[in-house]
Amino acid sequence: MTTVGSSLRPKASRARGSAKAGGASWRHRLRRDWPLLAMVAPVIVLLGVFHYFPTLGNVIAFQDYSPYAGIRGSDFIGFANFERMFSEPAFWSALLNTLAITAFQLVFYFPVPIFLALLLNSVLSVRLRTLVQGVVYLPHFFSWVLVVSLFQQMIGGAGLLAQTLRSNGYQAVDLMTKPDSFILLVTAQSIWKDAGWGMIVFLAALSTINPALYEAAAADGANRWRRLWHITLPGLRPVIVLLLILRLGDALTVGFEQFILQRSAVGGGAAEVLDTYVYYQGLLVGDFGYGAAAGLFKGVVGLVLVLLANRFAHLVGEQGVYSRS
Repeated sequence: MTTVGSSLRPKASRARGSAKAGGASWRHRLRRDWPLLAMVAPVIVLLGVFHYFPTLGNVIAFQDYSPYAGIRGSDFIGFANFERMFSEPAFWSALLNTLAITAFQLVFYFPVPIFLALLLNSVLSVRLRTLVQGVVYLPHFFSWVLVVSLFQQMIGGAGLLAQTLRSNGYQAVDLMTKPDSFILLVTAQSIWKDAGWGMIVFLAALSTINPALYEAAAADGANRWRRLWHITLPGLRPVIVLLLILRLGDALTVGFEQFILQRSAVGGGAAEVLDTYVYYQGLLVGDFGYGAAAGLFKGVVGLVLVLLANRFAHLVGEQGVYSRS
């Protein structure tokens, strides 16, 4: 016993010493970083009050909620809202529409800001680059009402395209009311409105690449395409993976105003997505518990997709949204 006790004593004293050293280090870091902590405190409070605290209201997804009875007075019905949601054909139609639009935009919308950033980064004139940047990301500040109105004036039934076809003896087309091409229409609107704004992130990432790498590659005889392939794209890869993970997290969130504005023109079969489904079922119909169940389902699926995509990023050697350590 004497031998065991004597062997444990140094370990215990080392543990106490380590804890003491850790406490002193923590106080030292607190004294050193208190200005940064004070700066970030309002943001933490803002997130807690307006983003995390309201999530407690998701409990109404498990209730037969009545706004007159409140959360405490409404009956708890378990997963009945979810069972009803999964048995509704309208829900599955909205889910399929949402997934189709997300997949289509991942293929045809996501690469556009990268291409614009690469193209603009190759422009040598600073004045021309600034002018193009301003023109390209200006539509981001337009409302969806203005964007849809502009598209209506261009490709609607009385728009410029229809008038040109009619004046040349052809039959006019109204691309704003065709359900079959609605996915192309909303993707084109999203590209025109937000691709320039998304380009800013990739331009910032391009500015972090060391110019000496390009000079060394040029001295070794690498042409423009080889410099793009071996220097530029590897420099952009962490940002591309990060934004792709975040986009997957919003896979079931494709927007709200854009689809509400055009729903009456193309019909609910083409324009009904999960966001509009939650709005109509939860607010217009007044079935708050059912709408909350659909919204909670969307949030849980988004969280799972982010975790899976981040896990996959770690497997291929990228840091992702958060590191493994």
